[in-house]
Amino acid sequence: MSVQQYDEIGEAFEGFKSLPLMRYGEVPSFLGMVGDVSGKSVLDLACGTGFYSREFKRRGATDVFGVDISVEMIAAAREIEQRDPLGVGYEVGDVIELRPLDRRFDIALGVQCLNYAEDIAAMERMCRNIHQSLVPGGEFFVLAQKPDYQFDCASLDRYGFHCEPIGEEIETGPRVRVTALLDPQPISIVSSAPRREVYEKCLQAAGFSAVEWVPLQVSEAGIREYGKDFWADLFASPPLEMLRCRA
Repeated sequence: MSVQQYDEIGEAFEGFKSLPLMRYGEVPSFLGMVGDVSGKSVLDLACGTGFYSREFKRRGATDVFGVDISVEMIAAAREIEQRDPLGVGYEVGDVIELRPLDRRFDIALGVQCLNYAEDIAAMERMCRNIHQSLVPGGEFFVLAQKPDYQFDCASLDRYGFHCEPIGEEIETGPRVRVTALLDPQPISIVSSAPRREVYEKCLQAAGFSAVEWVPLQVSEAGIREYGKDFWADLFASPPLEMLRCRA
């Protein structure tokens, strides 16, 4: 899947986090799953414009380093760091070809990362590189398209997204187009929705253990803002799922 689709987005990618699904679902769920990072080092893989890198630095992480394959995404992340210095480092890099870093990290993040592997061998290689970048006992936290999401369920449009299969299948699972309904210009990205067993086997083959799937939640702030009924379709068919594991 071409890096060009991300190079064309740049800092506009920050707008994704303002949409209801992200603001009240993904972000609080992922932050809550990772938990307290005080005094810990964090490696943010497929970091995009550095949203989570910055969040965890603000939450007390001592050393945060973001890696993304997109030159434009890293340029945007560095520009944000320049405007609001937090001490986060960024580098252009491919997780499949991740260079040996000069230190190991306590925590690795993979938000919409592993689902860009073109085949099982590529995903396993990504997982091995991530495992080698962690201290023994370090944790890896993943967020991605829910593996068994049913695309014929209720629309996600009210939550800011449109999600559809594009009729292609690769070794890991179906290809998927996700459109963020941003104003004035929606943004579409194509990735894949790997099967659950693909994630688990690749992580375990790389040396990870205690693989645990974690469901997406909606924050109390989201319930207060929109009411519980607004979220009924999301609760019935959540499009995202998280997992955690240990090196």
